[in-house]
Amino acid sequence: MTEYDYWKIFPRMPKKVTIGDITIRDGFQHEEKFFSTAAKIFYAEEMIMAGCREIEVTNLGSPESIPQFRDADQVLAYFRGDRFRKRCEKSGIKPDSITFTAVTIRENAVDRAIELKKQGIGPDRILMMVSTDPEHHFANSGTTLSQYWKEAERCIKKAADVGIKMCGTVSTIWGSPITGATELADAVEFTKRWLEIGAFDIEHADHDGSASAAQVYRYFSMILDAIPYPEVHLAHFHETKRVASASVLAALQAGINRFEATLGGLGGQPANFLDDTPVRGTGEYYYKDPRYVGLITMEDLLVMIDELGIEHGYDVDRVLWLGSKLEKTISRRLRSEAVYNGRTLKEGHREFARPGLAKLIQKVGEEPGQKIPKDWTSPAILPEKYRIKK
Repeated sequence: MTEYDYWKIFPRMPKKVTIGDITIRDGFQHEEKFFSTAAKIFYAEEMIMAGCREIEVTNLGSPESIPQFRDADQVLAYFRGDRFRKRCEKSGIKPDSITFTAVTIRENAVDRAIELKKQGIGPDRILMMVSTDPEHHFANSGTTLSQYWKEAERCIKKAADVGIKMCGTVSTIWGSPITGATELADAVEFTKRWLEIGAFDIEHADHDGSASAAQVYRYFSMILDAIPYPEVHLAHFHETKRVASASVLAALQAGINRFEATLGGLGGQPANFLDDTPVRGTGEYYYKDPRYVGLITMEDLLVMIDELGIEHGYDVDRVLWLGSKLEKTISRRLRSEAVYNGRTLKEGHREFARPGLAKLIQKVGEEPGQKIPKDWTSPAILPEKYRIKK
């Protein structure tokens, strides 16, 4: 007989996950208008109040290239300040339980993170990134892979000296928007390289929505066979074809228990236009329609995880409320369906019931809860041709 217990079919599948929020970094970097410091602080703080404990709050790269984050110092300073600490204490949250991350693709950004740390407002964790496709890596960093690995090794050591952890990202795992197909084995090897040079954890990224569920399951199974420590691995899925939820499920089945997402499914390549001015960004966009290049939506992901019965630590309704507020900030309809349709309620929606069923049951002489005619056998008897052959 078929095994019906999902966790017996997939014994590595977790019953508890951690979901990080990267809305105000990856989400806002894609938008072509500047969002106020107050807005960035509001959404990050409210996500923390809703249960987030791993959050990316800014990018410490050059403000000339990515002016969306010209207020990085102010945002980081707020989350080290008394006002935030007091709000956490009032809500029963330990500020030290929250990991604040800043993206630092190049060494100058790492140096900036270190200086901010010395000032008492720096991030807990920073992030550098390699792509298994040399062309994609060069487009993002301007270096060869060998040059970058040496740079990352230096950065990890000096960041560790001031107490900053390094996340090493591996990109183009399931394909590159520039050169096409890539080898999964290369990404496994790059993961090992990151750990070899001292990275704290690894973000496994599908930055352009190339992944399919079958290949996600295969890859993360390979990863956990090679490095069987789920706490080290973080899955990052973009949503370009409406299949990212299938990728998340495949990653869960393989044993991954850390994910990240953005409210409304925002995110993508850094904007090359801000307000009324062209900016450097990372060059020309490699997508046709900017509405369909973000991450899996935080709202929909949480509803999915919640309805699977997996523990996640969030107040889902509060996150759905926050997602609806973000649509006003962004000034357009975003990609979350759960914000509009809510969760599947076990108690149903009694307000949609048609009146009169109880009276009809009584009128025709049936019992409350009766679902088949009284003279029918129970259980059902299948015709001979449909019965299991022994």
